[in-house]
Formats: sequence, structure tokens, C-alpha cells
Amino acid sequence: MGLQNWAAPGLSLRSRVAMGALSLTWRPLSHALPPGRVATTAGRSLIATGLALGSPPLKTARFERVEEPRVSGPTVRGEWVRTSRVTRSDGAVLYLHGSGYVVCSSRTHRGLTSQIADRTGLPVFSIDYRLAPSARFPAASDDARAAWDWLLAKGHDPARVVVAGDSAGGHLALLLALQLAREGEPLPAALVTLSPLVDTTLRGGTIRDRIERDPFAAAAVAQRALGGYFDHPAAHHAARIDFTDVDCFPPTLVHNGSREMLAGDCTELTRRLRAAGFEAKHRVWPGLMHVFQAMTAVFPESDAALSDIAEFITGRLPTTTGHRDLEATA
Repeated sequence: MGLQNWAAPGLSLRSRVAMGALSLTWRPLSHALPPGRVATTAGRSLIATGLALGSPPLKTARFERVEEPRVSGPTVRGEWVRTSRVTRSDGAVLYLHGSGYVVCSSRTHRGLTSQIADRTGLPVFSIDYRLAPSARFPAASDDARAAWDWLLAKGHDPARVVVAGDSAGGHLALLLALQLAREGEPLPAALVTLSPLVDTTLRGGTIRDRIERDPFAAAAVAQRALGGYFDHPAAHHAARIDFTDVDCFPPTLVHNGSREMLAGDCTELTRRLRAAGFEAKHRVWPGLMHVFQAMTAVFPESDAALSDIAEFITGRLPTTTGHRDLEATA
């Protein structure tokens, strides 16, 4: 964790209790689920229920469904997220949800996306990319790129769009920015990555999980889930996070808990970004687990984390005057 340089908050008693409960319940349950479609269906239902209880959307949140076929490429699916405090139309956040490329959706992440919208004053477009095992690599990346291109076609300035994601969604955000950089296309204003997946083989995560267990995300379970999406060695190779062949990249915020299996990977990601000459801000939250920010009603520390995320986004998208109202085109 040597790359961190900030005053991290302490760990609350409520968070200690919550993680202890998860360690005794969810972690062994996730190991016990049989492989295959039964585990996938059960996992999706359990996680959706847990997030609905642990991270309900804000009461003022509004959700506008989007399902727009494209002439070429995948259909864009997702939802616009706004609250009563979303008053800006001079920018947007493209949000890519996590969970191993197998579970979750824009709906499960409404607690998190409505908080981001509310705190930044910006509309959030949260996408529904295709999930494994029905869809394999690179389906999710293709869907993320389709959503990006769709936003630009709707009139959004790429320099005023922040791409954010958690876990697998953080990996998707990194892959999208790398693809744009390699093609010489305009880049997002910034990236926000929460506990991002960096190494799709989870070699480092597996070792770390033996040393200090994440109460929620077990490496063996995550590895099994990722195997349903990255089903060939060539897929793992193509999904590498490598900055050696790009000369520009968006400023990136990296968040992770110190107790999660991806903690070392997040530190390595920050090191790689800085070694390549790119801006990276790293926040390690002591004692906390994988994507704790998504459990807004459970972990008090999520409030400070969300404030940090909002400050980073609004710092990259200062308010402009005389801009065109884009809400009608959303």
C-alpha cells in the first residue's frame, strides 16, 4: 500500500460487525453453491437481494430505461439515473457495474449510481452489458464501447464524460479507455475505478486471499465466475491492462479496501499508471472489503468514499455556462 498518500479514515464498529456477519454467511454460502447455471441463477438472486437491502436507491431518484438498437454493433441497454439534485446537462457519467462479468445489472447498482448522480449533479448512464456464461469475451467490452459511441452520437462531448465502474466494471472502464487511446480516439475526462479487476487470472488475488480473507469476495469463487467469461487463454491475453503502447490516458481514481483480494492488484495498477506517466489517485480504505461503496446503507465509510468520488468527478468536469441542454436527447 506504499502508493497511498492521504489520511484514511478509521474503521467503524458497524462495519466490523457487518463484515464479520458476511464472513460467516455469504462467503461460505458462495463456496457451497454448485457450479453451473444453478449457481449463476442463485448468485444473481442473492446478490440482487443483498444490494436492494444494503444499498437502496435514493428516494428522489428517477430511472429512464434505454434500449436502442444500432445499425451496426450491439444494442445499447441501460438506464439514465437522475435525482432532484441533478441540474447539470454539461456532462455525464457512464457507469459500468461489476460482479465477475456474471451477475448484477444497472438495477442492482441503483443505490450507488443514484448517489453518484445526486452528489455530482450529473446524469448517470448505467449500462446493462451482456453477461456470462451466455456471453463470452469480448461481449461486455463491445457493449461498453457501444454505449460510449451512443453517448457521443447523442451530442455528449467525450471530454465531459467520466467513465466509472466497480470490480469487473472497473476492468471494463480501463479496457474502454485503452481501446480509445490505441485507436487515437478522444478520451473520457477521467476514470473512476472501485476495486477494479486488473489480472483476469486472479493469480495475485488468490495468493492474497490466503493471507487475508476478504469477508465478501472469495478468490476461488471469483476465479470460477471469470472462467465463464474468459474461456480461453487468448481472452486473458487480450484483456490485459497494459499501458506500454499508449501515450495518453485519462486521470484515474482507484479505490479499494485493504482487506480485499484485489488490494495488491489496485496498488499495482496505480504503480503502472504512474510509471507510464499518467495521473492516478489511489485511495485505500483500511479494514474494508471489496466494493464497500456499493453498500451505502451498511458501511458508514461509504459516505466519505462517495464524497471523494464526487469531488474527483466534479473536479474533472467543472461547471460550464452557455451549454446546450442535453437532457432532451438522453
